Amino acid sequence: MDRTLTHQPQEYAVSVSVGEVKLKGNLVIPNGATGIVLFAHGSGSSRYSPRNRYVAEVLQQAGLATLLIDLLTQEEEEIDLRTRHLRFDIGLLASRLVGATDWLTHNPDTQHLKVGYFGASTGGGAALVAAAERPETVQAVVSRGGRPDLAPSALPHVKAPTLLIVGGYDLPVIAMNEDALEQLQTSKRLVIIPRASHLFEEPGALTAVAQLASEWFMHYLR
Repeated sequence: MDRTLTHQPQEYAVSVSVGEVKLKGNLVIPNGATGIVLFAHGSGSSRYSPRNRYVAEVLQQAGLATLLIDLLTQEEEEIDLRTRHLRFDIGLLASRLVGATDWLTHNPDTQHLKVGYFGASTGGGAALVAAAERPETVQAVVSRGGRPDLAPSALPHVKAPTLLIVGGYDLPVIAMNEDALEQLQTSKRLVIIPRASHLFEEPGALTAVAQLASEWFMHYLR
């Protein structure tokens, strides 16, 4: 993972009210930002995921704001360590993502920013469902190793331009994303990173993901 990034803008801890729960997040708004990317992490991960944080740092360097948020509360995470059920509840995760999106549109610090989603693994499925529910707000979606198969009914209703990124070694997920590409009725692209696995841990793989995501969001959020 390439860590040769310049100084980052200040990060703030935020509490996002969604229905009856409060979700913890980390918000960064660079000077002059015109867009913000809301991250939906994958199963078993959190807002402290080193992979998502790296991508967020690259986006911040490009002048984009970011919000990394835990879509489950700490209590729910503790329950899910035993049941492993909530992390695959795409309806719940998407509803939390929609709630966080509404929070961004009402927060004085972020309400002027165009909104994009970056989803990883199951978070990719949740991002597509949420994008379909907020077509006037969500302007772009990037999915890294995403599970669009978990959001089949939402795909034809996604209006946001969508970039699907999959590792070349991640064969089952490649097939899922190829099928999703056919169902999406918006501006769309599928990029397969050669010699990369599901977590993009190979040298240069995550750097390629971050660069692709940065270019996509810069195009649609600025």
